[in-house]
Amino acid sequence: MRLLVSACLLGVCCRYDGCGKENAAVTALSEKCEVVPVCPEQLGGLPTPRIPCERSGDSVIAADGSNRTEAYLRGAEEAFKLYRLTGCDAALLKARSPMCGRDSVYDGTFSRKLIPGSGVLAEKLLQNGIRVYTEEDLPKEFSI
Repeated sequence: MRLLVSACLLGVCCRYDGCGKENAAVTALSEKCEVVPVCPEQLGGLPTPRIPCERSGDSVIAADGSNRTEAYLRGAEEAFKLYRLTGCDAALLKARSPMCGRDSVYDGTFSRKLIPGSGVLAEKLLQNGIRVYTEEDLPKEFSI
């Protein structure tokens, strides 16, 4: 199985805060599956570190009030291209992220309140019939 994986979950220092968010279960998958690491925010042209962002309806807004929607859309499109070009079977993305979260994301008020919804990339993948998981719901077939 080949998985598109949020690079931060593999320990790559690409998150908004300049850190990684290594998850041992996700890292262990590289022994069982082929992983294609991706940071769609970087692919969209955003720097690391960067101002934190949250979803606000169809927009992505930074904590300083600036609109980052175009960079998020560009990054999601580039990550989707990588998914197709590398022949991935599913995606394993960072929960709650405005780019990668599936089923719940922060609400755009920077108050840590979660609302139903998905990040820009997760939404694009789901709309195209692609299986999207997060580190919080690894399926049994991924267990090591």
